[in-house]
Amino acid sequence: MTDASAAQWQPPDVTPLDRTQEATLRARIDGKAKPPGSLGRIEGLALQLGLIAHPAQLRADNAVLLVFAGDHGMTASGVSQYPSDVTAAMVRTFLAGRASANAFATATGARLRVIDAGVAADLPPHPDLIDTKIARGTADAAHAPAMSREQAIAALTRGCDIATKEIRDGADVIAIGEMGIGNTASAALIAHRLAPAPLDDCIGVGAGQSDEGLARKRAVLMQAAARSDASAPLDVLAEFGGFEIAMMAGAVIGAAASHRPVIVDGFISSAAALVAVRLCPAARDYCVFAHRSAERGHGLVLDAMHALPLLDLGLRLGEGTGALLALPLLRAATRLLTDVASLDDVLSGAI
Repeated sequence: MTDASAAQWQPPDVTPLDRTQEATLRARIDGKAKPPGSLGRIEGLALQLGLIAHPAQLRADNAVLLVFAGDHGMTASGVSQYPSDVTAAMVRTFLAGRASANAFATATGARLRVIDAGVAADLPPHPDLIDTKIARGTADAAHAPAMSREQAIAALTRGCDIATKEIRDGADVIAIGEMGIGNTASAALIAHRLAPAPLDDCIGVGAGQSDEGLARKRAVLMQAAARSDASAPLDVLAEFGGFEIAMMAGAVIGAAASHRPVIVDGFISSAAALVAVRLCPAARDYCVFAHRSAERGHGLVLDAMHALPLLDLGLRLGEGTGALLALPLLRAATRLLTDVASLDDVLSGAI
C-alpha cells in the first residue's frame, strides 16, 4: 500500500521559523556583554530558541520529559538479548522514581511523564502514567507489517495531542525519550528507508548484543527489509515502526505546531524525529538534538536531518537521559537572550 492509495495523516499546521528576524536577533546576541561568537554554539542555540519563541517571551523554565513505552513483535525473532517483559518492568521503575531518567530529571529540574503507547502488559493507573495504548505491542515486522496504517495514524495523533496538552498546561520545553525492548531494530529499519542509508550501516548492538546476537539481529532485519519496499514515511512507519516511535514523531510535530522547542534524545528518538520531519519538514526547525549516541546508525540519522547535536558522551541508554543532560544548555542559551546585559549598557554605565 502506498501513500497515494490510502488515507493520509493530516498533521497540524507547523509554521517555518521566520528567518526575516534572524539578522535582528543575531545582532542582539552579538551585542551582549561579550565578544561576538565567544559563546560558540550556545549562541546558535540562542538564535534558534529566539526564533522559535518570536514574538512571544522566550522561556525554558518548565520542561517535561515524555517517555514513550512500547513493545516490538520483532523481539520474538531474537533482535534483542532481553525479553519483552523488561519493558513493563522498566515502566514500573520509572513510575517508582528509580530509573536513570528519574535521577537526571531531578538533577535538571524537569518533570517526567510516562506514556503507555503499546506495552505488552496491563499497567496499573498512576498519576505520572498516560495510558494511550494502541495495542499490546506491534506485530513481528520480519513477517508482517508492524502495525496497520490506521494504528500508525492513531499513534501519531495521540503523540501530537499529548505534547499539545503538556504545552497548554504550561510546558516551555518538550523532551522526548523512549523505552521498548527491540526498538533499536525498528529504528534501524526506519533509518535505512528514510535517511536513506544502507541497512547494515544502521544496525548496532542496541542494549548490548553479543557477536552472535548481532548476527541474528542483522538477519532478522534483512528479512524484514526484504518483505516490504516501503519508502514513503507513513508506509515505513506502519511497516517497521513501534507505537512509541510513532507517538514520539507525533509529539515532535505537536510541539512544533505549538511553537515550542523539542529536545530529541538518541538513536530511537532521532528516528522518530526523522519520521516527523519527513511527514512535516517544517518541524525540523523546532528540534534541538541533544547528543550523538554510541549506537551505530545514529550519525546517519543526524546527517539526514543536517543536525549537529550538543553533546557527545558515548550514551546509548535512551529513556530521554541525553535529552535531560542537554536541558541545562538550552536553559543557558535562553538566559543569554533574556538576562545578559548589552555591551552598550555596560560601557554607558547603565549597569
